[in-house]
Amino acid sequence: MSDKITAENLLNTLVETIAEKKKSVSFFEEEKSNSVSSQFNRLFGRQKPVHHLLGGGKSADVLLWRNKKISASILAAATAIWVLFEWLNYNFLTLLCFALVLGMLAQFLWINASGLLSRKPSKVPRFVLPEDFFVNIATAVGTEVNRGLRFLQDVACGGNLKQFLLAVFGLWAGAVIGSWCNFVTVLYIGFVAAHTLPVLYERYEDQVDNFVYKVFDQMRNQYQKLDAGLLSKIPKGKLKGKKFE
Repeated sequence: MSDKITAENLLNTLVETIAEKKKSVSFFEEEKSNSVSSQFNRLFGRQKPVHHLLGGGKSADVLLWRNKKISASILAAATAIWVLFEWLNYNFLTLLCFALVLGMLAQFLWINASGLLSRKPSKVPRFVLPEDFFVNIATAVGTEVNRGLRFLQDVACGGNLKQFLLAVFGLWAGAVIGSWCNFVTVLYIGFVAAHTLPVLYERYEDQVDNFVYKVFDQMRNQYQKLDAGLLSKIPKGKLKGKKFE
């Protein structure tokens, strides 16, 4: 092949992909308001709103804090579970046994206190989980796992070097983070990030997009300087191969 894939070409391709929508604006449209022109300057050429990218529906409403009470309650519950497991050094079996003991104690007091205060003991409410609850959880988890595996396989077999390197870098970063803390803490960090980063990006998306553009521009300029000062002076061997028709 005559075209050689270099780090500079990858970086230039990434910057050009991000700025593709921005370049499509004509000269006569440059005098429009910033609110209109900013839609062409979204991260990676994004045109759809953040709510739509998160799948829409109730899950996106929770992640974007459309209902602050529900989102705050979910985040507080996750924080309480993390504190019990990490700070207080409880494990799942201990918490499960304590919860069952408290439930049995509450029912025992209920039935005996009602029998002492009245002639007929009141009926104790039963707590039963529906069977569809477990089926839905297993189906949702299996669907997401298969989607992740399908995505990684598509990246590995798709021939797109840029996506392949980004996926490998993401997995490497996850491995490094996993070596710093245990699985429960990693899940909690991801949960908190999912409930904070999308809403912050939706609120300050113009500033974030402009900052990312500046970072990529600086990375490209620094690489060009490094390539001109050092990398271009490194001798490269020529590989001769047979040409096939």
